[in-house]
Formats: sequence, C-alpha cells, structure tokens
Amino acid sequence: MGHLENLKGAAKAVNFAKRNGIYIVLLVLIGFFAFATENFLVSHNLMNVARQVSMLGIASVGFAFVLLLGGIDLSVGSVITLVNVVCGWLLVNQGMNPVLAVVLTVIMATLIGFANGWIIANIQMPPLIVTLAMMIIIEGIAFLISKGVPIYGFPESFAVIGQGYIGPIPVPVVIMIVILSIGAFILNKTYFGRYFYALGGNEEAAKLSGIKVKNVKYLVYSLSGFFAGIAGIVILSRTNSATSNVGEGMELEILTACVLGGISVTGGVGRISNIVAGVLILGVLSNGMVLMNVTEFTQMVIKGSVLLIAVAFDCLQHRKTA
Repeated sequence: MGHLENLKGAAKAVNFAKRNGIYIVLLVLIGFFAFATENFLVSHNLMNVARQVSMLGIASVGFAFVLLLGGIDLSVGSVITLVNVVCGWLLVNQGMNPVLAVVLTVIMATLIGFANGWIIANIQMPPLIVTLAMMIIIEGIAFLISKGVPIYGFPESFAVIGQGYIGPIPVPVVIMIVILSIGAFILNKTYFGRYFYALGGNEEAAKLSGIKVKNVKYLVYSLSGFFAGIAGIVILSRTNSATSNVGEGMELEILTACVLGGISVTGGVGRISNIVAGVLILGVLSNGMVLMNVTEFTQMVIKGSVLLIAVAFDCLQHRKTA
C-alpha cells in the first residue's frame, strides 16, 4: 500500500513538473542572477525588466494564435518597424493628432496581417514564404519613408503610452496585462478559440466539421498584425524616436517566447498563460546577461540555443504524443 502511494506521489510530482516546468525554469534563472549580480533584485531593475518585456508580451499574443493554426508570421518585426516610422511621420511631418495617428497606424498593421492571411488562405502559399516576403517588402517601405533618418519631436502627451505610470505600474505593463487577458479570453471563452485549436490539430477535419477555414485564417493573421501594431506604438512612445530598424530580429524573440511558453510549432497546442513565463524568461535572461557584462554576440548565441532547445523539446513531445 505504501509503495502504491509512493508511486502515485511520484506521478503527481512528474505531472506538476510538466505543467509548471516553465515557471520552475523562470525561478531558477531569477535565483541564479540574484546570486551572480548585486543589482538584479533591486525593485527598480525588476520594474525595468517588466517594462522591457511588455512589448514582447503584447506581440506574442497574436503570434501565438498563428502558431496554434500551425502557421508562422515572420513579418511581425517589420510591422512593428513600419508602425514606428509611419506613426512618427504622421506626428512630426503631418502634425496629426496623436490619437488619430495611433488609430490609423494600428489599422494599417491589421490590414497587413489580413493581407498575409488572404494570400495564405486563397493562393495557398506556405506561411513562411508569404510572411518572409512581406517582411522584406515592409522593411523596404519603412526605409523609403524615413530615408534611414530617425524621426523625433513627438507631442509630450504621446509619451504617456510608453513612459507613463498608473500608480506604481508602468503603462506598457498594464497594456500587456490587458492584451494577455484578451488573448486568454479569446482562446478559452469564445468559439473562435476552439476553431484555432481545431485548425491547428487537423485542418481537413475542421473543414469537414463546417468551420470556415479561410475566415479563421483572415482573423488570426489580422490579429497578429493588430497586436504587433500595438506593440509598435508602445515601443515608439517609450523610445521617443522612430527608426527604420527598431523591430529587426523581434520576430525571433517573439517566436522564442511563444515556444518557451508551450505553444507548439506544429499547431493545436498551447496556452496564453504560459506565454507570460516565456516572455519573462527572455526578459530576465537579457537583463541578467547585461548586468553580468556578457557581450552582445554571446547573448545571441545563448538566445539562439534557447530557441533551438525549446523547439527540439516541442518536437519530441509532439512525437511522443503521436
């Protein structure tokens, strides 16, 4: 009897580790950097980490929806760049009202996402190729608009989005929490969320069950563009300067955060709640390495290795389940 209880206890421990392994990794990282550096656990630094990862967390929600469909969106980084440049140009060169400029640029980002979804659904091109081509096109447009010169001189009221506080909490962190909550609500409480999982699990079966696959793809890629647009606005307000390379490489960080958070690259598996841990792991890792004076290129090696290990683990889990 005692042996059976021990086996049950061990099984519960294994299941707990599987469900919460990402949070255990996060706690281990925090403990390591707290021991290795003097200033990591200082309240100001922790708040800085939260502010830094907020843009990543916002964009990761839309990207997670795309991954759940078994797709990918490599254009999110360039969409963030274009939103920066276009919004900056409207504010400075056209003197547009900040609210109107923000609304127009987020609509533009959503339409770019819709275009990705339309091409993928109707022409049936691979999402990797479509979004890679869109990434290149958008980067070129952003450079043509800015001519490679930073745009600055925004109204003071615009800085509230990226630099303001609600009580002791930075506004970007509040925006991230709201966006993550919306993402979790869509997945867990709406039939759209069930459609995302169904398409990622088996697109043909979803089609036969009556789900309008094309419409779901339009929606998912539009949401990816929408959330990337919001992230771009937050970054622009925080840096107070629009440049033509601000979103460069962000698509890989967003992908890493999602995969670390348990969103399967093969589609149909994942939860928004775990993305929080994935985003925080990247933020803690980056901040801790900076405090330890790790070089930029060494950081690239470590982050790339983290992505490789996360995807390898996901593939092994998928094979085991199959």
